[in-house]
Amino acid sequence: MKYFLYVRKSTDEEDRQVLSIEAQVTELHEFALKENLIIAKEFIESKTAKAPGRAIFNEMIGLIENSNEKVGILAWHPDRLARNSIDGGKIIYLVDTGKIETLKFLTFWFDKTPQGKFMLNIAFGQSKYYIDSLSENVKRGIRQKLRRGEWPGLAPTGYLNDLRTHTIVQDPLRSKAIKKLFLAYAEGENSLKSLQELSLSFGLVSRYENKALAISKIQKMLKNPFYYGVFIHKEEMYQGSHEPIISKQLFDKVQRV
Repeated sequence: MKYFLYVRKSTDEEDRQVLSIEAQVTELHEFALKENLIIAKEFIESKTAKAPGRAIFNEMIGLIENSNEKVGILAWHPDRLARNSIDGGKIIYLVDTGKIETLKFLTFWFDKTPQGKFMLNIAFGQSKYYIDSLSENVKRGIRQKLRRGEWPGLAPTGYLNDLRTHTIVQDPLRSKAIKKLFLAYAEGENSLKSLQELSLSFGLVSRYENKALAISKIQKMLKNPFYYGVFIHKEEMYQGSHEPIISKQLFDKVQRV
């Protein structure tokens, strides 16, 4: 009987403790050699399994469904195959119909019996529960940050994410340049193009490239209320706990211009 080897590693928070793809492949090959398993094809994927739609996983399932031979799957753990009810149910259905003859894992026991399928169903359910509870914990953390007036994301230009305190603080150099741009535009004599040139003279360049800020970026900055102390998250306005760069009066004047 041939086996399909399936390995998955996503960049999601919940998967950081899972072995790397290279480590999974190495240990699965060692296991296959020890157990005299024939690996017919390898499927290696770098994507989260919390929602259906993985291209490589679906390719493997398609081959299994269209195969006239007995097929087994070799993986590190059931949560590598599925963290959602649709993909988990599909695996169990293919076991029920005989398309998947067996499943072998390094860190989980499986036997093609009612008890074995029951335990596999529990393993898939636990994986989904982990994802769901993690998602709820993240949402709760965001709600708490919003209550404290903390922006739950990457700091806008002119600010920095303080990784030590998990707050947003002013960038000593870029914040001054931002204020100069607001003041210059408030005069009513500068176009966005001239503001782009001014930003270069102030040393205000793109975060990731040493070139002038895009005009669309400058326009977005001039409309961002974050700079006077408030922010909008999901269409709701919050009073920020960060230090404003400009006054509300200057911001309003810029909006009028």
